Amino acid sequence: MKKYLLPTLTVIAVALGILIGSSLTQKASAQRIVYQNGTWQLEQSKVDRLLYLMESAYVDKIDVDSITDEVMTDLVKKLDPHSAYIPKEDLEMVNSELAGSFSGIGVQFTIQQDTVRIVAVIAGGPSEGVGVLAGDKLITVDDSLFVGKKINNEKVMRTLRGEKGTKVKLGVLRAGSPEMLYFTITRGDIPVTSVDAKFIIECNGKKIGFIRVNKFSATTYREFLSALAELRAEGADSYIIDLRENSGGYMDQAIRMANEFLKGGEMIVYSEGRAYPRYEAKADGSGRFKNVPFVVLIDNFSASASEIFAGAMQDNDRAQIIGRRSFGKGLVQQQMPFSDGSAIRLTVARYYTPSGRCIQKPYTMGDQVDYEKDLLERYEHGEFYSADSIHFADTTVYRTKKGRIVHGGGGIMPDIFVGRDTTLNTPWYNRCVNLAYTYQFAYKYTDEHRKELSTFKDWQSLEKHLLNQNILREFVAFAKDKGVEPNEAEIQKSRPLMTRLLNAYIVRDVLGDDGFFPLFERDDEITKAAVEQLTRTDKTSVR
Repeated sequence: MKKYLLPTLTVIAVALGILIGSSLTQKASAQRIVYQNGTWQLEQSKVDRLLYLMESAYVDKIDVDSITDEVMTDLVKKLDPHSAYIPKEDLEMVNSELAGSFSGIGVQFTIQQDTVRIVAVIAGGPSEGVGVLAGDKLITVDDSLFVGKKINNEKVMRTLRGEKGTKVKLGVLRAGSPEMLYFTITRGDIPVTSVDAKFIIECNGKKIGFIRVNKFSATTYREFLSALAELRAEGADSYIIDLRENSGGYMDQAIRMANEFLKGGEMIVYSEGRAYPRYEAKADGSGRFKNVPFVVLIDNFSASASEIFAGAMQDNDRAQIIGRRSFGKGLVQQQMPFSDGSAIRLTVARYYTPSGRCIQKPYTMGDQVDYEKDLLERYEHGEFYSADSIHFADTTVYRTKKGRIVHGGGGIMPDIFVGRDTTLNTPWYNRCVNLAYTYQFAYKYTDEHRKELSTFKDWQSLEKHLLNQNILREFVAFAKDKGVEPNEAEIQKSRPLMTRLLNAYIVRDVLGDDGFFPLFERDDEITKAAVEQLTRTDKTSVR
């Protein structure tokens, strides 16, 4: 009997585990497993019982699904600021941000004067195939009017995206055409790229490759490696990796990127939680850029996976970090699905840089309001302008591989701090920018001169053409019509800033990001500091 007892018990245990696991997967909310009357049973929680009673016994018929979503949202809000409940109607859109692609019609749009205007048509996408053009104004969708104050970005995306192979009929107005034009478009896969821009900056005989990464999605490492290879083929001998405004994404993509620059055995990141075993990620030595000079750019919106990459480079003394203090998100979320199509992104661990610091900024459980005010408070304290205004919650001394002191408890502090330069800012300039009139004017100007502007194939020649036009005066008149009274002294003081911004936006509307970023970054203070660092003769950025 003993010979068969152990295998039999093992089979029973496995079967019981499968049964319990299957039952748990089918439940949309947490339940307890209890032993009653000689058997294991799933016991309903108070929330389950309440919802059941409301659905079966309440005096009026109610929408329990809607109430459940509200309850789930409220429950998760009691946790840290980064845990989140995602209703099923939002899940596809949320996931598509990091999936690398989504199904849609392939256009970039803006909303001006309650009308959706096509800014760009994605090359090779469904809209290009049927003849939709940049500058078209979207008036109807499936023969229903699609203009007015109720139109917003979320509604447009929900309407234009959809299951691959489905059709949508658009009615557009086009400059020069007296009649409405109709296009029936079959939705298809639209790539979501992580690398905004890659180009060469030439300075003092050096070729510096500039790569801007906007998120860490499922395709980021592949895109990044391709960008590195292309720039190296063009002669790049050093690199600027721009992670500004990159709020993060998949940790594994940041780890794979970091692996390209570190020696075998060097720590990239480690994480652990109460029910989450310690996980260590170390470089395997296969990286192809282990000895290449480079710097990393960060700012106050660089978060999560961006901070993992920057922290690994800083703690291993591999690259200089340049810019402003990062956001400070050191929590790891895991997405867990429910059977109704919704999901929860639950914080399961904290991550730590190689020196052992957790860069998560302080928070109070259930208090998202104060947490979200942190960046505003940093701004008001002067942190964006001076490194002396920065304070870290963690007073522990952490050291890099070479013994340099670094800080935890509130983001990654750059090795080279570059404060905001407001020398040329004026109230007139700030108001025009804050009200987005610069962006609106650029689209209007491009739309009115699209045929002429489309003859320029590179940003250098297009910028030269724009500098010969009287664009600033046109903008001043445009802003005045919008209610911003001109102030000649302020206009002249802000002329370089405003001219640069207007030209860059117009170039983007004509040539896309490939034209915008080289022009915009040319005069950017943080980028200029990076170029200066990489062209120094002492090569302090290389270990």
